[in-house]
Amino acid sequence: MKSTVTHARTFKRREFLRIVGAGSVAGLAAFMLDRADRSQDASHIVTETRLLMGTVVNLTLITSDWHTGQAAIDTCLQQMASLEAILSRHQPTSQLSRLNRDGLLASASPHLLQVLLEAQRISELTDGAFDVTVKPLVDLYQNRVDAGQELPSTEDLAPILELVDYRQVRIEGTRVWLARKGMGVTLDGIAKGYVVDQGLRTLRQWGFANTLVEAGGDLAATGSKAPGLPWRIGIQAPRKTGAEVVRTFSVTDQAAATSGDYLQPYSTNLDIHHILDPKKGVSSPELASATVIADNGTVADALATALVVMGPKRGLALIESLPSCEAYLVGKDLRVWHSSGFVTG
Repeated sequence: MKSTVTHARTFKRREFLRIVGAGSVAGLAAFMLDRADRSQDASHIVTETRLLMGTVVNLTLITSDWHTGQAAIDTCLQQMASLEAILSRHQPTSQLSRLNRDGLLASASPHLLQVLLEAQRISELTDGAFDVTVKPLVDLYQNRVDAGQELPSTEDLAPILELVDYRQVRIEGTRVWLARKGMGVTLDGIAKGYVVDQGLRTLRQWGFANTLVEAGGDLAATGSKAPGLPWRIGIQAPRKTGAEVVRTFSVTDQAAATSGDYLQPYSTNLDIHHILDPKKGVSSPELASATVIADNGTVADALATALVVMGPKRGLALIESLPSCEAYLVGKDLRVWHSSGFVTG
């Protein structure tokens, strides 16, 4: 029984590589490292690659029953697609898009509520370094870039910053509203992690104990790739200056996520990019990438985003206070920092 890689649609090679390149490099490296080791037990591996959430999703599970494994993966992908239709700001009919358009949702999905509540918790934990209400800032920068115009000045940013405040997202029961007119929410820094978590949950419900779910750099794994052989993850260098992978580590029943300045740059020198300091409206100057290991993908995703804003000193101090989290940081000068419990190999 051979392992298979199937695709929801056929990609031209150039298009596929472009899409992969737009996702987190850490996630791509993780999948490639795993695939390189599959020859040990290829007959028991079911894999699939699909385009979801604007990135490439890779699912892997270990099983002796290929047909059941494939059915589980199909169900998992359907679940992930249904969550994208709720949480994506890019789909005009999603609940998040309706919230941004109308400023109010009278009956929000439990999934949207859970993500928003977790986002608020992490915003408090990071003293506002993580803030889902940065959408007006992101839109301002993206519109300028798309129009070929100069990036916003301090004067341009001032009125937009008045719209950025996670505390102005109000939740009562299933009702969600934005307290200030003109506010907007983007879940780009947390939703992929949540969707990965839910995908992994689906595979567990099917009874599979050894699985890997990866989406554009956010990943979660259960069990191991083979007895005594954990899933190996690679962190790819944020700059093309040498080795593609700067560090490897292993995960078992954990999640990991990477955020970096190279994914959506607004300036050619990478000084300004999509990870914006919610309080200043510009990107922080210290880190090129941040990788976080946590108990679940939702937390790993949000904290990786926050650490790029916070920088190495504040970021590592936070991580050291969280017993279930570790971090690996790469500076713009390629200097490296990591938490005391981060183990390579």
